[in-house]
Amino acid sequence: MPSDYIKAKNLFQELLAHDDLSRIRERLQPHTDTPAPHIPHMENCTVQGLDNRWALFPQATAERDLLADPLTLSHMHSYQRNIENFIGTVKVPVGLAGPLRVNGTHASGDYYIPLATSEAALVASYSRGANLISLAGGCTAVLLNEGVSRAPAFAFTTLASASEFALWTINNVERLQQIVESTTRHGKFSDLRITIEGNHVYLGIEILPGDASGQNMVTIAAEAACRFILLNCPIKPAYFFVEGNLSGDKKASALSFLSVRGKKVSAEVVLPAPLLARVLKSTPAAIVDYWRMSAMGGVLSGTIGVQGHYANGLAALYIACGQDAACVSESAVGVTRFELTGNGDLYAAVTLPNLIVGSVGGGTGLPSQQACLRLMGLAGPGKARALAEVCAGVALAGELSIIGALSAGDFTRAHQRLARGDRHEPH
Repeated sequence: MPSDYIKAKNLFQELLAHDDLSRIRERLQPHTDTPAPHIPHMENCTVQGLDNRWALFPQATAERDLLADPLTLSHMHSYQRNIENFIGTVKVPVGLAGPLRVNGTHASGDYYIPLATSEAALVASYSRGANLISLAGGCTAVLLNEGVSRAPAFAFTTLASASEFALWTINNVERLQQIVESTTRHGKFSDLRITIEGNHVYLGIEILPGDASGQNMVTIAAEAACRFILLNCPIKPAYFFVEGNLSGDKKASALSFLSVRGKKVSAEVVLPAPLLARVLKSTPAAIVDYWRMSAMGGVLSGTIGVQGHYANGLAALYIACGQDAACVSESAVGVTRFELTGNGDLYAAVTLPNLIVGSVGGGTGLPSQQACLRLMGLAGPGKARALAEVCAGVALAGELSIIGALSAGDFTRAHQRLARGDRHEPH
């Protein structure tokens, strides 16, 4: 009998054991009584605006003191462009991993990595991997490609019209480049990809975003390009959208390995067998055996790319450093590879084609996030490419540590030791 059927049956039986069907049916109907009050949205990051919103929770004095504490209030003006309906800040613990030695084309030196997370064992694991890499002389990291894209989509009545539109666009690429670059001081037009599907045309507008992650930059540029096209192209679409879901924005997709969205970086390290034995309590052969089996598991499960847990380290680093946390969904796509060298050491490499990171703009200017970037020496202009290479090094450190633990049989014990115990019990 299919397990899905059994689960569904059990869920319904549990529900009906506590209530009858008529009351359940009533709860599921639309309720047209007056909703709760609207959230006051004027005077966003001001004391008055804050007071107006907390008035929705008159008994929540303790909650207000935790979210809108004195330090948060002293920095309130800093959040004006990064949040709506502001009521305070959430404090996520930040731990240091490292040092991580990176020998990159843009990043060079030893980095202490701030990781914001509530997951016990995560910082310890990444710190172990980072130390291992550093003891081996550091990882080599190379930025291979960069560019951030938006994919406007246009609908026509016929395939012939769509094809004529595409031809006109190709013949006007230079003008489109001028339009795109007129919208930003830092972004540069990089490429235009044209995809025709029946009577639909998708334009993949790609720019080099400089030191910003570029999400908003490319959206504004694409909107300007679309307006120019609508005004000047003789083949008029029935309708269009500034994003047709072909850019790969905030999702894992096969497109990741065909182009780039953000920054593509590869990092590698060679680890001597004695060092692995000392730090990871494992061997190169055991790690390669695990990697081979896990790679097949990734294929069987249909994952896009094959890796252990890029998302863990990237999410913690992104939150600490003011990056767009939702972009972890695409940034965590990639491949990890382990091989035995001729003399029995371990070759380890990671490749991440979609690192959406910036050292300026977005949340990078917020007080705590700016502080974390400064700790790494990666705040401000000229640091985004180095930040991307450090991200790849962090991913490599995480892969080595978790796969080392799994291959040595230490994975469960480490989580029991660090994630369980009195320190997590309420006082």
